[in-house]
Amino acid sequence: MRAEENRIKAVYEKRRIEKGGLYSSLNKGHVFMRQELEQGISKLLMSNGIDSIASKTILDIGCGSGDKLGDLLKFGARPENLSGIDLLDWRVDDARRILPPGVRLECGNAEKLSFSDRSFDVVIQFTVFSSILDPHMKRNVASEMLRVLKEDGFVIWYDFFVRDPRNSDVRAITKNEIRQLFPGCQIDLRRITVAAPLVRLLAPYSWRLCYLLERIKVLDTHYLGLIRKSSV
Repeated sequence: MRAEENRIKAVYEKRRIEKGGLYSSLNKGHVFMRQELEQGISKLLMSNGIDSIASKTILDIGCGSGDKLGDLLKFGARPENLSGIDLLDWRVDDARRILPPGVRLECGNAEKLSFSDRSFDVVIQFTVFSSILDPHMKRNVASEMLRVLKEDGFVIWYDFFVRDPRNSDVRAITKNEIRQLFPGCQIDLRRITVAAPLVRLLAPYSWRLCYLLERIKVLDTHYLGLIRKSSV
């Protein structure tokens, strides 16, 4: 898997240089998509009977610069209950700068996690699997996510299902593939996130139009989901 690791590192280094501004908090399109995702996660948790994450231990696979772990703190998670792992050392360094000291962060490959079996209540992944082109690596990461997940825990999944023909560095993940990666699990998926190029075009002019498009769902490109082990 070393070749795939190196490919992913190169892709994200290139993205940091060429597209860093697209993910800025000063980019209205990016802000809109983040806020819609936060609302979507809140609705997903509440609809599954989860009204608090304060006491839950949470692992972020592909934690990046710590944005999602920061969002979980806003949802009530405690720093000492949060952990993250990312393949890229510079992203882990960024995360350490913005997150409280109690958050445990590691640089490494999620195919082989250092955590014990059944040690987390929640495992999250946000656009990690679409960044992995090697099917064997995807299966290994999914298997590790389930290994470290408690029997009554759950995975929060967020990734795109619509293919982008302009970007050969990523690959969309369909419902069938998600089921194959997490066999025998209970899976609740919802469509979310209007196509990013369209939101970036419209958000500076009409926040309301972006909101209406999100409600229609026709132009959504991602699945937000909750995955539970079959024994629950």
